Amino acid sequence: MLNIAASNVEGLMLIPMNNDKQMFLEKELSWLSFNHRVLQEAQDTSVPLLERFRFLGIYSSNMDEFYRVRVADVRRRVLLSDNRKNKDEALALFDNIQAKVVVLQAEFDQTYSELLTELSDNNVHLINENQLSSFHKQWLNKYYKDKLRRHIFPLVFHDKLKLADHINDENTYLMVSMRQGNNSQYALIEVPSSNVPRFVQLPEEKGSDNKYVILLDNIIRHCLTQIFSSFFDFEHISAFSMKMTRDAELSLTNEINQSLYEQLSSGLKKRLNAVPVRLVYDRKMPKDMLDLLKSNLGISRNKGLIAGGRYHSFKDFIEFPSIGNKSLEYVKIPSLDQSYFSDSFNAFQAIKRRDILLYYPYHKFSHFSEFLRQAAYDPKVSKIQICLYRLAKKSHVISALIEAVKNGKEVEVNIELHARFDEQANMMWADTLSNAGAAVSFGIPNLKVHAKICLITRNETQGRKRYAHIGTGNFNEKNAKIYTDFSLFTCHEEITQEVAQVFEFLKYPYLNFKFKHLMVSPINTRAELTMLIDEEINAARQGELCGITLKLNNLVDHQLIEKLYQASNAGVKVKLIVRGVCGLVVGIVGQSENITALSIVDRFLEHPRVAIFNNKGDPMVYISSADWMTRNIDQRVEVGCPIYCPQVKKTIIDIINIQCMDNTKSRILDTEQSNPYQVAASDKPIRSQIETYRYLKHQQMAQLATMLDCAEQPTELFVTQEMSI
Repeated sequence: MLNIAASNVEGLMLIPMNNDKQMFLEKELSWLSFNHRVLQEAQDTSVPLLERFRFLGIYSSNMDEFYRVRVADVRRRVLLSDNRKNKDEALALFDNIQAKVVVLQAEFDQTYSELLTELSDNNVHLINENQLSSFHKQWLNKYYKDKLRRHIFPLVFHDKLKLADHINDENTYLMVSMRQGNNSQYALIEVPSSNVPRFVQLPEEKGSDNKYVILLDNIIRHCLTQIFSSFFDFEHISAFSMKMTRDAELSLTNEINQSLYEQLSSGLKKRLNAVPVRLVYDRKMPKDMLDLLKSNLGISRNKGLIAGGRYHSFKDFIEFPSIGNKSLEYVKIPSLDQSYFSDSFNAFQAIKRRDILLYYPYHKFSHFSEFLRQAAYDPKVSKIQICLYRLAKKSHVISALIEAVKNGKEVEVNIELHARFDEQANMMWADTLSNAGAAVSFGIPNLKVHAKICLITRNETQGRKRYAHIGTGNFNEKNAKIYTDFSLFTCHEEITQEVAQVFEFLKYPYLNFKFKHLMVSPINTRAELTMLIDEEINAARQGELCGITLKLNNLVDHQLIEKLYQASNAGVKVKLIVRGVCGLVVGIVGQSENITALSIVDRFLEHPRVAIFNNKGDPMVYISSADWMTRNIDQRVEVGCPIYCPQVKKTIIDIINIQCMDNTKSRILDTEQSNPYQVAASDKPIRSQIETYRYLKHQQMAQLATMLDCAEQPTELFVTQEMSI
């Protein structure tokens, strides 16, 4: 039995067993440790300067979602719990989160200040309204009239104003004070960054090599008098930034007479008016102004109040403009062709030759969209089935599906309406596909469909043949340029038959489905993973070769963590590569002394889910859409697939081994969650994302040589001092 009372160790809450061993790290605090790793990238001087600004944007965007989802959930536990012990634990967690966020905010502000100095050293200056030359002041006055003024709509405070109803938590605001004698009038201005660029590059002055950029916020500050002087009398005017974050939970009813589509529309409207969970404000904001904000937003305590710098919505820094020397940005990496696709008559011929693996963004996502494009007009294709979770705004996937309908193909699309923050976009895509004539479904009640599967049925000379895609990431062209993900293409008869069963399960979940090859949540994933871990435990006890290597985004499911502890105690070496939340505690004697855990944060977001079991020297490799979280194992539809092709299996194992050797961008996940960098025995720097590209590039050349009837050269790891691509 677990004692769920929490203790505070090194600023982290851990859940101990009865023997006082620390069993699990609190997932919210582990997540903050992950975002600290993102902040470390902004601090890393080996990262190009403009990219470091963009990492500040990623950090900020992550933090917004953290408050909208995770902190909002803790807040609900505080407010709704009828158990005093549970309420106290939630309050303690809330306080720990607040304390950690305050520390990170100070580190963030310091990092931003240092980056500004470095930017100036490179003759690029991010300036404010008080640093404008006369030339730039005149230029900005015209810019305001021509480009900005039409988007400025001040919200003036009055007695009946319900401020929280008018604030969009996607944006930052300027709280304006106009003082005349002892009287003050207040107004709120939304910084309209969705309509006007957040960063404006100012024209160069003659004879100067300096480049100047100004934030939209500061243009508004510069123009405050122009905005208000025609209607208000004041002796002094000032503005301070603020940003509010709301609870993002969608509350859906179970009304029989209300469709899921209607419920979701209603839930999205409720989200717009959800209670605040965070207010970030300029720490220089006067107390009377802050008190007015708190009063109008219904914030009675200081929980969720974060004093910050002059600017908020730093997520816009993800789009920091390309300015200055080219060395200030990453050199673009050209995505690779997968030779088996590019050198085959069509995609189906290529897949018949052997299973094919793509690894984004190193390989081109266009191989998948071309697979769909060909299926859309191939006269032998009769049916296309696909699960969609997140899509790019301009989706070639959607275009191909619509063209397939036009060509008389049977097109079945399961689109997940509950994909958080993509609900509205997915409702739009559902309408588009339905109007085109595709059969659109919305999955199973109370189960998100998170599987990354596509199935093409083709009528060939020998009879019906299926071609399947099973992946770890979404069918999203944009994400495929910045997320690392595996995509497997196969026509393996038993695998494709089981993929077809998954689509049947989505239609008829009440039927009894059994899977021999695939791991399908919520049907058999937990049982299969438990069995595979047990087999490694048995191998260890018998003195056989054993070992488990996992690459995940998140590891928080308590039952599976306990199984890994059992494996460690049996002598199984467990290697973890966990990008985000890791609830497992490493290095505890008698619990996890045989477990090591790393996290890699680098240029691309590490997103695949991979499990490798030694299997007495004959490794079993799985890729999956599911993280090891209770929701993914028991409360979603997920698909994991065994890798049977020896060449594909070797490629995945080699890539994971490269990541385990990373001594440049990998951090050790220790009990204190302090994120120390891994220092390997090798004297040579190994940056896994760069070495992976080299590995796949060399593999491509070897495949081409084989296709040209040349001797295949062995693929191997290339590690050199040169780290640029």
